[in-house]
Amino acid sequence: MKSIAVNGIGTIGKRVADAVSAQDDMKIVGVCKTKPDFEARAAIEKGYDLYMAIPEREQLFKDAGIEVAGTVDDMIEEADLVVDCTPGKVGRTNLEKYKKAGTKAIYQGGEDHDLTGISFNSFSNYDESYGADYSRVVSCNTTGLTRTLYPISQIADIKKVRAVMVRRGADPNEVKKGPINSIVPNPPKVPSHHGPDVGTVMKGIDITTMALLVPTTLMHEHNIMVELNNEVSTDDIIDVLDKRSRVILAEASMGLGSTAELMEYAKELGRSRNDLYEIPVWKESINVVDNELYYMQAVHQESDVVPENVDCIRAMLEMESDNEKSIKKTNEAMGIL
Repeated sequence: MKSIAVNGIGTIGKRVADAVSAQDDMKIVGVCKTKPDFEARAAIEKGYDLYMAIPEREQLFKDAGIEVAGTVDDMIEEADLVVDCTPGKVGRTNLEKYKKAGTKAIYQGGEDHDLTGISFNSFSNYDESYGADYSRVVSCNTTGLTRTLYPISQIADIKKVRAVMVRRGADPNEVKKGPINSIVPNPPKVPSHHGPDVGTVMKGIDITTMALLVPTTLMHEHNIMVELNNEVSTDDIIDVLDKRSRVILAEASMGLGSTAELMEYAKELGRSRNDLYEIPVWKESINVVDNELYYMQAVHQESDVVPENVDCIRAMLEMESDNEKSIKKTNEAMGIL
């Protein structure tokens, strides 16, 4: 059993903690928060040892009646590996802590690739993180793109990818963010960062992306166009995606014609927090015309990277050298299709 700590239990961190706890070869030794809020209280109720990110706030935790096990430095010393889920750009300041303690660390997509020099996807480059001290699980959008493009690349010679990301304006709990009544190019230039980020885990791929924000909190949606150097049929693409775990074919004709209905589907699956770890691809959208593939997919931004973090732990701690074995183990423990 490997000892794992989670630094920051917000949207991603609390999900990673629960996912690690579901595995039989790793355990949570601590989670860390900056303030004594409902997520801190919920962590204790789940049996996690809670640590403080800011020691000077100890009295705030005491006043809230929330018991802490120590400071973030104490937690790091207890762990074989820390999953850093602190807000984007904050993780960089934690690196020296991890190095000083000799503890391995996984970062999230909010940090830049150059922080670790290695980015991770379970499908495409598991081996790069095997035994590494530091790695970075790519963002929800990059994970979503790679989840479908990589299996396609196994049956088709990809010449060029162009993708338009329609991104949710904010996560459901982010009440101070928008937009409320507008569509925002984000960024208002081409390419967006998503394409180069895919290139960190699928080396050599020619991909250009553009993105915009819309007034929804549920999911992202991707419109993907792939130029191919060889002939493949629509049925070939459907078949390879249908066989790939962590990808599901969603049929609008069966009532799954929108992101809202996909979230309702996650509820019907009985998922914790209504999470949809899989990338749903609308089956009706898949079409190959003159060696160009078109398809549409959705990304549940709160959860699709969670199983990747579990697999990255196994790679970095050399618990499993075969990526498909790790994927299978993670999937079974989390009930992923």
